[in-house]
Amino acid sequence: MPRIMRNIITLAALTLVAIPAAIADTIPKAVYQKIDKEYMDAIVRVSYSIEITNQNTGETSRRASYTSGTLVSEDGLLIAYGHMALENRMPVNIKVIVGYDDEEEEYDATLLKKPDDININFLQIENDDNRKFPYIRFKNIDGLELGDQLLTVGLLNQNFDYAKAIQTRRIGAVLQEPRLTYALDSTVTFGFIGGPVFGTSGDPIGVVGFDLSSNEGGDIYTRSGYPLLYHTGLFEKYIKNPPSEEDVEAQEDDAYLGVFTQPLTKDFAEYWGLPDEGGVIVSTVISGSPAHAAGFNSGDVITKFGDNPVTAKQDQDVVAFTKMVRESELETPLPILFYRDGKQQELKLTLTTRPTAGKDANEFEDDVFGITARELTTDARIALNLSDEVQGVIIRAVKSGSPASLGRLRRNYVIQAIGDYRIANLEDFQNAITELKESKPAEIPVFCRVGANTAFFRMQPRWTN
Repeated sequence: MPRIMRNIITLAALTLVAIPAAIADTIPKAVYQKIDKEYMDAIVRVSYSIEITNQNTGETSRRASYTSGTLVSEDGLLIAYGHMALENRMPVNIKVIVGYDDEEEEYDATLLKKPDDININFLQIENDDNRKFPYIRFKNIDGLELGDQLLTVGLLNQNFDYAKAIQTRRIGAVLQEPRLTYALDSTVTFGFIGGPVFGTSGDPIGVVGFDLSSNEGGDIYTRSGYPLLYHTGLFEKYIKNPPSEEDVEAQEDDAYLGVFTQPLTKDFAEYWGLPDEGGVIVSTVISGSPAHAAGFNSGDVITKFGDNPVTAKQDQDVVAFTKMVRESELETPLPILFYRDGKQQELKLTLTTRPTAGKDANEFEDDVFGITARELTTDARIALNLSDEVQGVIIRAVKSGSPASLGRLRRNYVIQAIGDYRIANLEDFQNAITELKESKPAEIPVFCRVGANTAFFRMQPRWTN
């Protein structure tokens, strides 16, 4: 039976923009056949379990899931759904199913470090037999416009045996800032998220994606809640130089200033007697940051950064300033023009690399008490309002039913002492766990920072030997 029959092509001419009926569907049948013949073998099914961490308690649970994957190299590198891995959702036991029907083959796969600037994941098949996989080589395309037709490829659900299918969509919106973004004109089926997108010539030009919201860890790029075309230019660098597990420990290359800001609205400018030309108001200066070292204060209004004017007047304009900072040169003094107490001033500061974020921090999973602990990073201190004097490790997860769970230890508690051992960092915590395994006390007190307070907890492990 021809593969095109097995794949069940589905068409959906759903639009959010006014498209004349005469051009409602102009993609020739030959384009569908080209996609089926040349690219369909590179679409795979990714099966895995999601380990979900309760945001309130830190307790973990698991459930089965799947997504589509797109092979992008002959050695088994593939792109998958971005929400497959989040701060509180991590995939485990990842399997990749390649091929059709009786020719299906299953491979183990490893999740690589997730890019910071695009919500997709990269997986690497454990290809011990050096198989050469079919793969898609994406092409860059310029000039996509509102109303242009696209073809998306993905998997139907289990009721249809995860058959591969094609759906039509259109460009429903084009946004230029903070980067070129194409929004699709309607929702997409779950199995199509992370799948490839083709132009009307049948050439692959990107993948379907959803940006992270700010609550999910999105930072600059947060066009969340609507399906997007992630065009090739956003991810081709990761195909050429795939992220690796080791990259988790690498320092970020983005420049870091160390302030929280808000726009200089017309009302604020009028109140302070400043020109109504925009800028960013420094609301918070992070301790130990370049801004702190240079002497910035809350209430300063930045109007020029390096050679670039800062003209933010609305919340969404602040994104451009954040992007400007991150793309600035490191270790080079930059002049900054700002207002303080109504008077214009200038100073120079040198940006550094961003401090390690919580999602990239080292962590240790204790298999005795059920605690997954993580380094106490700058962003965690800000979120929990902790001063630099507070030392310890932060609880990221607690295993359900474990001694830590029964002792009421929870996510985001900061462990400062366990048993007779003071904890200043992750190494202290690991050493303390090793010592407690040896001594096997019947009860273990744990001293924690909980918000603005401190508290003692008791763990009563059941030692088996």
